[in-house]
Amino acid sequence: MIIKKADINYSKDIFKIEEKVFTHPWSVESVENLLKDENSAVFVAVNDNEVCGYCGVNTVLDEGYITNIAVLPNYRRQGIGNELLNALCNFAKEKNLAFLTLEVRKSNTPAISLYKKYGFQQVGERKNYYSSPVENALLLTKYF
Repeated sequence: MIIKKADINYSKDIFKIEEKVFTHPWSVESVENLLKDENSAVFVAVNDNEVCGYCGVNTVLDEGYITNIAVLPNYRRQGIGNELLNALCNFAKEKNLAFLTLEVRKSNTPAISLYKKYGFQQVGERKNYYSSPVENALLLTKYF
């Protein structure tokens, strides 16, 4: 498995992950816009020519806003999310970002544990942020 920076050629692979992982997936157009945005970076995890996970970040000045980290269900618990998050943290350091931040479902304890392992701290909570089902989001931030 390798982690590499994605370009527009990965849009359909990323969209397929969105459809399989999220209740409200991004559209193909939204994925393409993220990949084309000069203030964003997207990384994919590729295993035997299959894109099995991806992550993205939007940057504003020295701030990093993680858009999504997603791994196909049959590839979970193999360290892929860990490697994707590592790629985002390395990117943030290279770009001299002050912080990375994201929202995560309050019930998503595996993801929260991973983020805390990387030094993310809870800095807030967004009430009823998610739908299907309605759930609060924890706002987690890692400062560099």
